[in-house]
Amino acid sequence: MRPAPTKSLPAITTEEPYRPNAHTKLLEMKEEGKENDKVETQEVDNLPPELLIKHPLQNMWTLWFFKNDKSKQWEENLCEVTSFDTVEDFWALYNHIETASNLQTGCDYAMFKYGIKPMWEDSRNKKGGRWLISLNKQQRATELDNFWLETLLCMIGEAFDEYSDDICGAVVNIRPKGDKIGIWTADLTKSDGIVMIGKKLKERLNIPPKFGIGFQAHVDTMTKAGSVAKNRFTV
Repeated sequence: MRPAPTKSLPAITTEEPYRPNAHTKLLEMKEEGKENDKVETQEVDNLPPELLIKHPLQNMWTLWFFKNDKSKQWEENLCEVTSFDTVEDFWALYNHIETASNLQTGCDYAMFKYGIKPMWEDSRNKKGGRWLISLNKQQRATELDNFWLETLLCMIGEAFDEYSDDICGAVVNIRPKGDKIGIWTADLTKSDGIVMIGKKLKERLNIPPKFGIGFQAHVDTMTKAGSVAKNRFTV
């Protein structure tokens, strides 16, 4: 939750990437959500059957919010918001909270698999690390929300295929000098999976090949001597 600064990516204009079948319902429901707002006042009995069926996700996920109140200990600032395990409940949540770009400076969102806290010390995080994407201040208005949403869709839609089990969660940090998005993995020793996850994330965010993103081990971040932890992997 307290990432070290890295070099910001340039502003990127993205086209909508190809989305695997695992994400199709997620994307459909984004559009359907707009229509569903119109029928919320109807009697449930009058709704078509397809609107009464929820589509389960492979995992349950929890949204966390961090507010930087300097009068409190770090963990006291971390609030568990809610958990969900269906496509519909994800969109209901996402569409009714502030976007990341509208959070106050110093605040974070985190979305992790149920039961995992968004902190280095959690037993399921401490042996892993994170792919870290840094954005400059101008990109908050142009890239941040799209990057964060796409990262969430990758996770809950299991876009990392056989390596999706290695995903712990993701964090977005809103900071004065530039914002950061990190996707956390569980095990440093699974180098093939780490690299594949980084490549897939970079592809889904349409980050050009000439711009690299780095993977930092949590143990390096916790014990770093300077302001920047070294990258274990780069793609």
